[in-house]
Amino acid sequence: MNSLRVRIGVLGLALLAGLSAPTTGAAAAGSAAPTPTVEEQRLDRPVPQEILRRSGFDALASQFVRDLRAARSYAQARHVVEREGSALWRRAVDRAQGRGPAGGDLSRDDDRPLYWARLSMTRQVRTWEPGFTLSGTQRGVLLGALERTSRGQSDIRYPHGGLKRVLVTGFDPFTLDRDIRISNPSGATALALDGTVIETAEGPARVETAVFPVRWQDFADETVERTLRPYLKKVDLFTTVSQGRVGRFDIERTNGAWRGGFPDNENLTRTEAIPVTDPASQPQWTSTTLPYKEIVAANTGRFPVYDNTSVTEIPAGGTEAVVRPDGPTAGSTARAGGGGNYLSNEIAYRATLLRDRLGLHDTLPGGHVHTPVLQFGAGNTDPATGSVTDPEFVRNRLDIIAQVRTILKVTVDSPVTS
Repeated sequence: MNSLRVRIGVLGLALLAGLSAPTTGAAAAGSAAPTPTVEEQRLDRPVPQEILRRSGFDALASQFVRDLRAARSYAQARHVVEREGSALWRRAVDRAQGRGPAGGDLSRDDDRPLYWARLSMTRQVRTWEPGFTLSGTQRGVLLGALERTSRGQSDIRYPHGGLKRVLVTGFDPFTLDRDIRISNPSGATALALDGTVIETAEGPARVETAVFPVRWQDFADETVERTLRPYLKKVDLFTTVSQGRVGRFDIERTNGAWRGGFPDNENLTRTEAIPVTDPASQPQWTSTTLPYKEIVAANTGRFPVYDNTSVTEIPAGGTEAVVRPDGPTAGSTARAGGGGNYLSNEIAYRATLLRDRLGLHDTLPGGHVHTPVLQFGAGNTDPATGSVTDPEFVRNRLDIIAQVRTILKVTVDSPVTS
């Protein structure tokens, strides 16, 4: 995730936990050619354009525009969108894993070209005025298809055979109005690990990944459940991942059913109970089944890893929120999980609630891993004057990716925690 967290200062701001799929489709359904979203409007700033140029992803967006404008029907447009969305995801994965041209001097592990290229494509679809009738609903379908295909959500495939199956999710960059240069190590991890095989004591494990947006509405529209539901009964392990605190990994023990209202990438806020189907049976808390003791005890990399048991709750019969270092008390109401009350907490809550509703709590290891905050090097911390990358920034991202991979290896080799 990206994840801002409660209680943590980073560059003078509190990081909460989290990140999200498209308000795109829903927003588009009511009008023929909507204006660009807040996210898409950031594209015109110098930093996104530099990232696209230095990775070669500016050429992908230009080709997409030509192909879209050549479409003569809704069916042709949908074919273009699905084909080019999938091609964008594959190009980003290939670049991250050293296949094909780098396209420029930006390091291959960078997740930002995918993010900005996707937005350049969604902006084109959103504002496109074709030479045929395109309803608002049809435009919304095109936008939704582009989001799913370019995020790897429709590209999760496990081979038949004896391989263990691991599912990992990441997030887009976020807090872009604070520093538009931001990269998200969870998204970079998803690109680096998609389709790879990890050798474990239990045998080889195939990793498949997907990336989610940082938007409240997409989560309310159940993008997480739609993406994960077809696979949870088929995999041996799932891990949602996002960016958390400075200098540390956290294995989040407990997730809370509350949205704390921090602005998303559309600068929208939501302060409410997490909206789910069948709210009458919705629990206030869900828990990890990742083997947190084994992960914390293992030597997984240079960053320390913690079993984070803290939550914020309103105790049963109470009215004020209090922090509980050792987890929630009986009958309490959630106000923040271990990972806060942003979209990191929400993806963990939704994924583990889905696990439980599918009857997999006692058999499927699953939960949330917060990575360290990805930091620029000394002397490159000013968003106004700093460069888009530096050697320490790249080293930090590569080390985080490698450590997530090792955490997955430890998890496959360990028993489920119930």
